[in-house]
Order: sequence, then C-alpha cells, then structure tokens
Amino acid sequence: MQPLADRFRPQSIDDMVGQSHIIGKGKILNKLIQNKTIPNMILYGPPGTGKTTLANIIANATGKKYIKLNAVNCGVKEIKEVIEATKRDLFSYNGIILMLDEIQALNKKQQQSLLEVIEEGSVTLIASTADNPYFAIYKAILSRCSVFEFKQINSQDIFIGLMNSIEKLRNLYKSKTIKVEEKAIRYIAETCNGDMRSALNKLELVFNVSIDSNSDEINITLDNTIECSSVKILNYDNKGDDSYSILSAFHKSIRGSDIDASIHYLARLIKAGDLNSITRRLLCIACEDVGLAVPQAITIVEACVNAANQLGFPEAQLPLAQATIYLANCPKSNSTYAAIQSAIYDLDNIEVGDIPVHLKDAHYSGAKNLGRGIDYKYPHNYENNYVSQQYMPELIKDKKYYNPGKNKNEMAFKAYWENLKNKG
Repeated sequence: MQPLADRFRPQSIDDMVGQSHIIGKGKILNKLIQNKTIPNMILYGPPGTGKTTLANIIANATGKKYIKLNAVNCGVKEIKEVIEATKRDLFSYNGIILMLDEIQALNKKQQQSLLEVIEEGSVTLIASTADNPYFAIYKAILSRCSVFEFKQINSQDIFIGLMNSIEKLRNLYKSKTIKVEEKAIRYIAETCNGDMRSALNKLELVFNVSIDSNSDEINITLDNTIECSSVKILNYDNKGDDSYSILSAFHKSIRGSDIDASIHYLARLIKAGDLNSITRRLLCIACEDVGLAVPQAITIVEACVNAANQLGFPEAQLPLAQATIYLANCPKSNSTYAAIQSAIYDLDNIEVGDIPVHLKDAHYSGAKNLGRGIDYKYPHNYENNYVSQQYMPELIKDKKYYNPGKNKNEMAFKAYWENLKNKG
C-alpha cells in the first residue's frame, strides 16, 4: 500500500504547511506559481520539508509534464534518455518539469553536462538537495537557477498537518470511529525534528498498531504513540551544512559568554558523536576569543581535550562540558587573532621589505663579510633584559599589529613595558 505521506501529499500550495517565508501569500514562490512563470530552481533544506511536494504542485499548476528522478540512481545519460522519450508526446504539454532529487550526487562533469538539458528551453529544472548548494553544486548550474531555502517545519505546523491527515483518515475509514488524544499528536509533532514525512510515517505506524479488527474504534493514545516511536534523530552530517551551522553557533555562543547556549550546542555535537570537531573548536576558541585575557586557558582546555580523547564517549562529555563552561566564563580578548590577521594581510597586500641585516642569521662562515649580525644587540646583556633596537623591516618599521585588549592581564603587560621602555 502507498505510504500515508504519499497518499496525503498536498495538491495545492494552500494545503502545504511550513515554508511561509517563500510560499505564503504574496511571497515569491506563491507569485511565481500564480503567474505560471517558473524559473530553473534549486530547493535546499532538510528532508521532509516539502521540496518534492512543491515540485508536484508547480507541475500541476503550470500544466507541464512532470518527470521525477533521483541523481543517486541515475546519471546524465539516463536523464537525457527519459527526457527524449517524453518529448515525443510533448505537444500535449507546456514543457517539462524535471524534478531531480539529490542533485549533489552528480559529480562536477555530470552537472556540467546537465546544462545542455536546461539550456535547450523545453525543460525546467527543479533540483533538490539537503546539502548547502553553494558548497555542493557546480557554479554554472547555480548561476542559471534561483535558490530557495526550505526550513525545518515548526511543531505547531506539523501538528496542523497531522490533524489534517487524521481528518482524511476518517474519510477513508468511515466504518470506524477514530479517537485521538491531542497530546499524542503533539508528541509526534515535537519529536519528528521538523520533518513532515517522518511525522506522517509515525502517525501511520501508530494508526496501524491501533486498529483492532474486533472493534469499531481506533484509539490513538499517547501511550501507544510513545511505544511506536523511536529516539529523536537530530539532523547532523559531519560534512554537511548542519554540522557547520551547529559548530558556528557553538563557537559564537562561547564567544558571546552565553553558558547555557554553549552547553546546548555542545549537547547537539555530543549527540552526533563528533568528538574531533568539538575538540578542535574548543582549542581554537581558547586562542582566538580568550587569548591573552586568560593566557592559561589554552593549557586548561588542552588538558580537557586530552581527557576527552582518552575517555571517549559517553564519558568525554564531562571534560568537554568543563572546557565549554570555562571558556564561556573567561574574559574575552581577540587581540592575538587581530594581530596575526593584520600581519598576514600586509604580507598579501603590501611591500614589507627585507629583514634588517643585523637580525639575519650569522652562524656560518662568511656571514660577517655580508654584514650579517654585526650590529645586533643581545638583550640579556642589558638591564632588565631589554635594549631598544629595530626589529621590523625598514619599509614597515612603524607598523603596529598588536593592540592590547582591555583586560587585567594585557593591561598589566602593557604597563610593564611602557614603564620599562620609557626609562630609556
């Protein structure tokens, strides 16, 4: 039997739930469908958010022939063959809508070949992908397509979609009385991770389990819903856009000193089992965002990272949480990051000149003949182990890369050196 998600797939844009930012009244896709002016497009977002459903609706609204293929199972050759076979009776249609799922599965050469299909004119490409298209799709395809981002559907919209489906079930099973506990449907809506297809699959499972051939009633309760449900799966692909977004939110929350948000995003990363990404990010934050405000932060975080790597999951969550809370609590300074970025920028963009001759290596025969190291002053031969001399190349001798952060440690260093250098 056809799955519930396919049987009850919305047939019009008004029946869809979620994606109001692009399909709501007055929004861009709504207007394009009304005007029947459909460009080549890439629909990008998590599974079960309505990408295939929208392609179906577009094809129906425009009267175009609808071809649905999955790039995982076919290459450009197969795509072209299907389109050529369809063109034989194209006179009865206004053109072809090619719905190509998982377009990122095509390699660069295959994606380039696909250009011939969409540039010929009779075919409108609607491609879908869960990967960020700006990473996964060839630029020539991107330049010819409009990109629309689909977002996870919120639990209230999922709830509405499920209740609509229950009404359709009641129409199908008129001989039965279908009773539903609202909290059971709320439970499905809140544990499907914004995936309408997953929610409908869960509803279908609990519905089938609740059928009793000896009774005229079908009771969908919270208890049997929980019994039929598996553990909630978070969207996470350690090579995909979700992973980068979670890591970005994790880093920015620690930088912003929001401990609770930092721990929340750490929990997401732990659930995904991505130990390597967590530890790399923590070490980076210790240097980039805490830096010299708390110089010992890198040592403490490194100890936590080493402990996490030795323990492995699940125990690794403890030192990772310790490092996360510690870094979020630390005073912040990006003076180290700003200094090195500024210096690298100059190397890439301006002439910096040669190293001063007195700083050049003089540990070889003939160095003195070249003037190497002759005028170098050894700081440890002077009071307080300091002597003034030029270290920067002549062309940038007045450049200042490091600006101390306004924190106790860096202000103390600044005061020390200003006092010492002013004595001279």
